[in-house]
Amino acid sequence: MNALALGRSNRHWFFAYKLYHIPFWFLYNYLWWAIAVGNPYKAATSLFFTPFSIKFLFYFIFQALAAYFNLYFLIPKYLEKNRLLAYMTFLLLTIVVASLCIIPGYYLSAYWSEKTLNELYGGGSEADCFYKFLNNAFSSTVASMTLAMSIKLTKNWVETRQRQQLLEKEKLETELKFLKYQFNPHFLFNTINSIFFLIHKNPDMASDSLAKFSELLRHQLYECNDQKIPLTKEITYLENFIELEKLRQNNNIEVIFQMDFQDHEPLEIAPFVLMNFVENAFKHVSKLTDQPNWIRIDLRLDQRNLCFAVSNSTSPSSASDVLNFGGIGIKNVQRRLDLIYPDRYVLSILNRDSRFDVQLQLTLSELEIRHALETAA
Repeated sequence: MNALALGRSNRHWFFAYKLYHIPFWFLYNYLWWAIAVGNPYKAATSLFFTPFSIKFLFYFIFQALAAYFNLYFLIPKYLEKNRLLAYMTFLLLTIVVASLCIIPGYYLSAYWSEKTLNELYGGGSEADCFYKFLNNAFSSTVASMTLAMSIKLTKNWVETRQRQQLLEKEKLETELKFLKYQFNPHFLFNTINSIFFLIHKNPDMASDSLAKFSELLRHQLYECNDQKIPLTKEITYLENFIELEKLRQNNNIEVIFQMDFQDHEPLEIAPFVLMNFVENAFKHVSKLTDQPNWIRIDLRLDQRNLCFAVSNSTSPSSASDVLNFGGIGIKNVQRRLDLIYPDRYVLSILNRDSRFDVQLQLTLSELEIRHALETAA
């Protein structure tokens, strides 16, 4: 059994693999402490095995926690979904909570040094010291979270620019490959011959098949030139392709295509993302005479989450090259998904002795207004 699990999952347990952030936060808090002390050497020597080490540790831990909570929870959950008021409310609450959590570091450092807060830090009465500590912690936390957001946004901007450049390059390469492979002569000639023989045998079926064939060619020539197309057009293309393949395949191949669609908003998808897997199934389905030959295609849509599954029976002769499908290849398909749907897809492929299974989970986006206008026209 050969199992391939492709795709990118969301960022879970980022502390486990982002240990290189620890020196950054250490250096950041040290620079703040050096500015406050006014002497970098004195600030460095006071950080280790002194009462100030406890206060420094509290700043280090709680400011980092607040920054990561903002970057990996508040921004994706609220800011990226345009829930600005909720984001600002929870952001302010996060800053306040982090600042309050830092203050006990002052009291513990004074307790450890066996001095009063005024003796260790100055500032007058205990109430005055508390507000002084809160002001220091609050301003420092705001600065640290602002810096973290700036770094994160800059990194995202650079990655987006790089991805866009790669996407433009990949789009040109993919268009050339599609021009070479989408007009498969074997498919075209066999389909035309099948329709030709149907003209005398079943004129109505021949007419319907010719209409599907015309729609198929029109989609390949004119409707798939954009980076994204309406999902309904891609599904119509799939249906036409499946019907024509069933027409020219042997009668001993059972093809089942199931769809489950609820009422949903207009969505868009990259062209030929689904088509490659269907083409692969027809290309490599078994042609056995003593065993069942079958293809199962299942497409389900739950709001914006698309679940697409394709399975087909295979024979030993086709199992070796089944991964090189459609003239495109799994690596190129995954690359397109990486560029167009970063962190929004999961692709799993299982190749066994007698069957080949593909499952794709994809988070789609809303249909752009230009597509909606074209559909309405």
